Amino acid sequence: MDDFPTYLSGLRLHDRRVVVVGGGHVAQRRIPLLIAVGARVVVVSPDVTPAIEGLVGGGEVTWHARGFDDADLDDTWYAVAATDDQAVNERVSAAAEARRVFCVRADDAMQATAWTPAVGRHDGVTVAVLGQRQPRRSALVRDEIVEALQAGTLGAVHERGERTPGVVLVGGGPGDPDLVSVAGRKALMEADVVVADRLAPRELLGDLPPDVELIDVTKLPRGRAAAQEEINRVIVERALAGQRVARFKGGDNFVFGRGYEEVIACREAGVPVRVIPGLSSSIAVPAVAGIPVTHRGVAHEFTVVSGHLPPGHPESLTDWKALARLHGTVVALMAVQNAGAIAAAMVDGGRDPRTPVAVVCDGTMPGERTVLSRLGTLAADLAAQEVKPPAIIVIGPVVAVAHPEAYPDVPLVLDRPDAHTVPPRGDGLV
Repeated sequence: MDDFPTYLSGLRLHDRRVVVVGGGHVAQRRIPLLIAVGARVVVVSPDVTPAIEGLVGGGEVTWHARGFDDADLDDTWYAVAATDDQAVNERVSAAAEARRVFCVRADDAMQATAWTPAVGRHDGVTVAVLGQRQPRRSALVRDEIVEALQAGTLGAVHERGERTPGVVLVGGGPGDPDLVSVAGRKALMEADVVVADRLAPRELLGDLPPDVELIDVTKLPRGRAAAQEEINRVIVERALAGQRVARFKGGDNFVFGRGYEEVIACREAGVPVRVIPGLSSSIAVPAVAGIPVTHRGVAHEFTVVSGHLPPGHPESLTDWKALARLHGTVVALMAVQNAGAIAAAMVDGGRDPRTPVAVVCDGTMPGERTVLSRLGTLAADLAAQEVKPPAIIVIGPVVAVAHPEAYPDVPLVLDRPDAHTVPPRGDGLV
């Protein structure tokens, strides 16, 4: 098969069954990209990584917790053999061949009927690069082309120079891979090891060269978790072993991300560490949903608060009574579970129970939706709408600025004399 060139084609897999056999890190890289194009992904594996478990729990993936059966590929359009057992991968490949289903093999690309290219996207253009058994070169060529497209010019492709061991903390932003900074994406592609959280933009993991090691430190709510001390140990250990480590997190490293604990651990061990900021979900998610956290004459301040502990908890550092007395916007992260208690504490502290509230679920992701509520009915509304994490809760009259039709009773006093009403949202507001 080495003597035959590949024929590149773009697959349209929306609402088509795709089977991934295997539940390890290779599958974890491939699945988000398949979800992103709308495929109906079915995972067949006795075990899966915590990140895949999270996708299953969120209804994005179907999981058959067992070994592979040839019939799994019935009515299937595309297959991925991603186990660490060559015999199983050969069975998947043979079953796919018998059904004329194209199949990617993680263990032996030369025995596969399809290859996964290094993919990049910019402004409606998809770049796919296949470098036969040269994954890093493929990733380099892809990144150079995408960067050239972003700059409006096409430059020469250069090989990557010598890399200095150390740790780089990469803030991944709210979830949409297009919202990751150029510097952050470059750091990921240059890493030897990527240590990733569940909320880091998962589609980017599929763009990593195959020889980059992925360490999953997913923290599932009330599920499997990697202690922060263990994460610190892993990134320091790998860096001291001479590797370049990218610690990939959702949002921004220093906004409830424990990023500075990792900085301290690296410094104490003498490991070089640098930080690439990410868009904080506390601001980016409301913005993408069309809600400003401040607005002239309506809110002159906004407060970002962690809701992982309920009011009154002995370990809580938040003065909820003081927060309730503020007139501006409150943005609560990790607060879905305690939303009812938080709303009650703010009402007890003096906030009007009619105060508008917006809950943005899966912000910037394909399943994004906004649930509108008020402080007095927040708990009941979240239960009725079956709201689950991740979600950003925005409390304050700025919600009425964005959705005036839903809150006709909320007065919006603007500080410019010619503006007595709030215009409806235009079509251009995302």
